[in-house]
Amino acid sequence: MIHAVRPVAAMASYALADLGNASLISLAQNESAVPPSPKALSAGRAALARSTLYPDPDWHDLRRAIAAVHPVETASLLCGAGSMELIGCLIRAFAGPGDDVLGTQYGYLFVATAAQQAGTRYIRASETDYTVSIDAVLARVTDITRIVVVCNPGNPTGTRIPNADLLRLRAALPDNILLIIDQAYAEFDDQDHAPIFALVSRGETVVTRTLSKAYGLAGARVGWGALPPAIGAEVRKLLNPNNISNSSQAMAVAAIQDRAHLCAAVAEIAKIRNSFAARLRAAGYAVPKSATNFVLIPFSDIEAAHRADRALREAGYILRGMRGYGLPHCLRATIGAARDMEAVAQTLEVLA
Repeated sequence: MIHAVRPVAAMASYALADLGNASLISLAQNESAVPPSPKALSAGRAALARSTLYPDPDWHDLRRAIAAVHPVETASLLCGAGSMELIGCLIRAFAGPGDDVLGTQYGYLFVATAAQQAGTRYIRASETDYTVSIDAVLARVTDITRIVVVCNPGNPTGTRIPNADLLRLRAALPDNILLIIDQAYAEFDDQDHAPIFALVSRGETVVTRTLSKAYGLAGARVGWGALPPAIGAEVRKLLNPNNISNSSQAMAVAAIQDRAHLCAAVAEIAKIRNSFAARLRAAGYAVPKSATNFVLIPFSDIEAAHRADRALREAGYILRGMRGYGLPHCLRATIGAARDMEAVAQTLEVLA
């Protein structure tokens, strides 16, 4: 009989979103409520003519587009099939059996999966009011901690911490610990991110981004990271060659260059989000302040969350259950079109 290697055999499958049936409107995957830039769609269509050719394995145009709008050097950039690919490769490259990967209580769940794939132990530092605590992270660092991962803004909480906290974390960590700062929702966070990118030059910090959220390109699977050269050289060994298709690279370049569309999309989503969250708070829900394109909705208990889920499905909507994150009393609502958030708010107001 053929057996999987021990770390894989011990894993549970990655928990995919329950999307119900085709009649339900999904607000479960943090997809964009705004379509991608028309320029991105046009570029993607034109690139389909090159489908007989392998895509650029060095992402030359994409890296130049990224470096043109962010304070990063093209040589520091690696691109992946979403930031998930980069995070997984980083953990496999720099942690293994006998090591610890340290995340936070409600941190992005794929990090735990990637740690299991590497045969390493995943440790969680407690959060305060659904928010990362740097002091709690530092308190969990040990001699076998190899990687620390912080998502800012956080998923699934939506909360953020000041950049100063991340700078303090890096300064307090030993130089032999890799710090991964996952900024999948950074476009919704109005902080100046230059100080965070500047950490990359130290040699022990990586910053990851994605075009799946604010840019509306979840289906294109494009992510990128700024990595110190020595770190990037090792991660590159694990990346799938030709990992981003011609059309996806072309769409990503055009989307990044269309700054007006990005700003308008972020502003529209934030406006809908803030209105939706305010209505829920007025109804009595303790919704944390979100710096993302979703909101976390805590209920009084697990059964109340189940009742809300059933009522929302009956109304035609599906939100993301948070049991896998240790938040079974919560649902996470991706911000969709204004009319959909109006319907969800009305349903939840009745239940409050």
